[in-house]
Amino acid sequence: MNIPADLKYTNSHEWVKIEGDTATIGITDYAQSELGDIVYVDLPSPGRMLKAGDGFGTVESVKTVSDIYAPVAGEVLESNGDLEGTSELLNQDPYGKGWLVKVRVEGEPGGLLDADAYKALLE
Repeated sequence: MNIPADLKYTNSHEWVKIEGDTATIGITDYAQSELGDIVYVDLPSPGRMLKAGDGFGTVESVKTVSDIYAPVAGEVLESNGDLEGTSELLNQDPYGKGWLVKVRVEGEPGGLLDADAYKALLE
């Protein structure tokens, strides 16, 4: 299981990378492996305001539909348009080309797990 040390994680299996006031958000390697083959992703448009913990999109696989929750509060700056035609990027590269949204962070993020705490959650 790939759990990069430079990211933060949520109990609901999202990851976040904060650089300055911008957070890149995606789902973890564990989440994509549990979902199976991902066939569709529904993401918010730029400008939408998110509250930490709120659902902001869905990932649909051949097995199920799963909600995605915001690990941080802020304004959506960009959604990954590449996922519209190639949602399998989430399975192939969840920490790279399979990112979901970029958000301008508002306030101080709280309740995020480091890699060791996330790994312990999965055990």
